[in-house]
Amino acid sequence: MRRVASAAEGMPIPDRHGKPAGTYFVTSRTWESRTLFTKPTACEIFVRTLLHYCSEGVYSLQAFVLMPEHFHILLTPSPHMTLERAVQYIKGGAAHSIRKELQYRFPIWQRGFSDHRIRNAADYESHLLYIDQNPVKRGLVVILQDYSWSSASGRFALDDRPQRLKPSGVMFTALRHG
Repeated sequence: MRRVASAAEGMPIPDRHGKPAGTYFVTSRTWESRTLFTKPTACEIFVRTLLHYCSEGVYSLQAFVLMPEHFHILLTPSPHMTLERAVQYIKGGAAHSIRKELQYRFPIWQRGFSDHRIRNAADYESHLLYIDQNPVKRGLVVILQDYSWSSASGRFALDDRPQRLKPSGVMFTALRHG
């Protein structure tokens, strides 16, 4: 019989309640992948919620895109906030407001979310480019700045790129504005 080592035996026990501090690429889908975000009012509610919790200091927000049935965001939770809690604020806050303002009576989001911890500047830039290009790749717009529900539209004041990212050889930021 195999015995599990404990912390007292010199083996670290992983922390399962939260992620280490850092910047994350987060994705979540709507319930049953329904296209709930085709109406401007629903989109406005989501973006308003996203920006509200950023202004409240729950996280810093570097980029986002809201697609008809999912979202992608680049965010850095505040030091006192777990990633799970930050995403709960976004999804829960948006769902509450959408149900209230649009009288929806069904779930808004699927359970959970996926995340990727940003490792360095190149990783950050590639995920930023992915977010920016998502509406173009889906054929929703031809020019990324034309998609209203994305940080690439230039309509929203966001936080700066995190300073602590390790440098990389290639930067893609010029593509975003070119």
